[in-house]
Amino acid sequence: MDGIATEETERNSHQNPILPRRTPSRREAESAVRTLIEWAGEDPNREGLVGTPERVVRAYEEFFAGYNEDPVALLGKTFENTSAYEEMIVLRDIRLESHCEHHLVPILGKAHIGYLPSNRVVGISKLVRLVEVFAKRMQIQETLTAQIANTLSEVLKPRGVGVVIEAAHQCMTTRGVRKPGVSMVSSSMLGSFRTDPVTRKEFLSMIYERLILMKDLQVFLLLDLH
Repeated sequence: MDGIATEETERNSHQNPILPRRTPSRREAESAVRTLIEWAGEDPNREGLVGTPERVVRAYEEFFAGYNEDPVALLGKTFENTSAYEEMIVLRDIRLESHCEHHLVPILGKAHIGYLPSNRVVGISKLVRLVEVFAKRMQIQETLTAQIANTLSEVLKPRGVGVVIEAAHQCMTTRGVRKPGVSMVSSSMLGSFRTDPVTRKEFLSMIYERLILMKDLQVFLLLDLH
């Protein structure tokens, strides 16, 4: 039975080879936008909408520019950790703009990245660019979080990596359940960030240090008022 299934699979693969996916032309993309405008009940030829298909396609080129960049190549230029720096490197509050793959509406938030270097380090601007490359693609937040952490771990091979993303999803705030003010928090912990509770706690405390200080200040002010 297995042999027959294998032969049939091979025969079908020759009869129906997987062809490279064709990228639609700009004209086809603009035509699709016009169709959506008409489907919504509007006239794509009225004055305010005549140039909208072209503008939307240009905007999509910006929104999804991450497909044209290789995140591994982006981190290709690293530096030897000549000073044998062993402490945690953390970038927090990296502005993040992405799009949900389910409804193609914005995901807006911020990312925090930390790693414990081993032999190689990377310029901090490259960490910001890494977030941008993956964010400018269609996906869910959990995937975005894992992609950033896995790529950083793959290229730098540090002792540990931690990535936390906090974001609001307009697919939930502007449609569906319509609950503004709700944010989602996702994390990916690799290496010592996963196995060592002390390392993980240090990373999280560095991220949320200001929130803790602000909370302490609020408590102090309340006590002072009384």
